[in-house]
Amino acid sequence: MKKLSKEELVKVNGGGISLGVGLLIGAGVIFIIGVIDGFMRPLKCN
Repeated sequence: MKKLSKEELVKVNGGGISLGVGLLIGAGVIFIIGVIDGFMRPLKCN
């Protein structure tokens, strides 16, 4: 195992979910909830 210097530690990236991926997952969950809600409680358009 290699020890990293302070400069190398600052440059390390990874492990997190980016904003775009988080928004995409959230939009997918909301869409699926809306589809299920539409089947369970069909409402007429006014």
